Amino acid sequence: MTQETKNTNKTFQHTPNVWALLPLGVFLLSYLVVSCIAGDFYKMPITVSFVLSSVVAIAISKGGKLNSRIEQFCKGAANSNIMLMVVIFILAGAFAQTAKEMGAVDATVNLTMSLLPGNLLAAGIFIAACFISISVGTSVGTIVALAPVAVGIAEKAGMPDALMLGVVVSGAMFGDNLSFISDTTIVATRTQGCEMSDKFKVNFRIALPVAILTAVLYVWLGLGVHESYQPEHIEWVKVLPYLVVLVAAIAGMNVMLVLFLGILLSGITGLLTGAFDIWAWNAAMGSGITGMGELIIVTLLAGGMLEMIRYNGGIEWIIRKLTARIDSARGAEVSIAGLVSFANLCTANNTIALIMAGPIAKDIATRFHIDPRRSASLLDIFSCFVQGIIPYGAQMLMASGLGNVSPLEIMQYLYYPYLLGAGALLAIIFRYPRKFT
Repeated sequence: MTQETKNTNKTFQHTPNVWALLPLGVFLLSYLVVSCIAGDFYKMPITVSFVLSSVVAIAISKGGKLNSRIEQFCKGAANSNIMLMVVIFILAGAFAQTAKEMGAVDATVNLTMSLLPGNLLAAGIFIAACFISISVGTSVGTIVALAPVAVGIAEKAGMPDALMLGVVVSGAMFGDNLSFISDTTIVATRTQGCEMSDKFKVNFRIALPVAILTAVLYVWLGLGVHESYQPEHIEWVKVLPYLVVLVAAIAGMNVMLVLFLGILLSGITGLLTGAFDIWAWNAAMGSGITGMGELIIVTLLAGGMLEMIRYNGGIEWIIRKLTARIDSARGAEVSIAGLVSFANLCTANNTIALIMAGPIAKDIATRFHIDPRRSASLLDIFSCFVQGIIPYGAQMLMASGLGNVSPLEIMQYLYYPYLLGAGALLAIIFRYPRKFT
């Protein structure tokens, strides 16, 4: 490294600079504003917005010649945490698609549905959605699997379709927040530097009481309903890969090893049951990996863009503003919650919001001595809270489309996300949990 480069780093890397945030402004304008004008939050590809903001980040950087600025951007994109997330995304995609092609989703749905009493349909669907989402690690996948069934049950039982769809979305967000193979869990723990099992223990203490209260509310709504859902034949062996992955993850096994084990078990189960042959298994893994392509691209671009913002003093400026009037860990936690919530409102994607807010939250947590397990938990909770209630999020749009119901109708039944946000705020106020082990 030349003396000039050293001086450049010393001058600009830690000096607060509001103009360094311009790339973030470009992203918000190109994605949020354009989407609002178009009336469709998925009209403007988020990858294009990140490309535009990345170009601006490189153009305005004070890192010397163009080649040097591009190199700095690439260092951010190739950060070890970013690359580890990419590898985990690849394995998670391969596992999710393999399990789906093998029939694990249908088997899990049938298993959970077989346990539902007729007068507890709403609560039962919520519990089923919780179990499925925490097993598969995707709220959208859970909604796709359960929404059609939930609407059919609602019609037979004379219950509002919007109610049952709200139940499904609520349960789906439970797993999105807690699952070991969820994108949000992966990003939250990697950006804060803690183990998934440790974050789960903290997160679970906040989410479990909320889930129980939500289930009680759905029991109350479902009283008087006596119809029951008759599941198809349950293929127990196809549920095994999900159960093994869940147990192994809770036991603290390395996440990449857990996902590899899930891929292997799902593939072998599919071969033995005749769900697919070796080539179809390969195709499923390839399709799952390809399906993670946009998320991987966005992760790399976001990593590079945030590195340029950090390098030029933008993150330092945000931290100073957020913490200017904060004199306690409680206030710092509120600022972390507000940061990720705002990012989620702007991006309509909780994973992207975590990628953007995670590094800033880590700095705030370090300054105010907040345990990484707690900061990761708060990040994940508030991102899922916002994602679960915005009418333009993928989850709400998917449920609305499958049930032919307006997102605004569904919102009145989203008890779990609302209570999760309130519960997390109470946890900050009363410093709960005080012990993490």
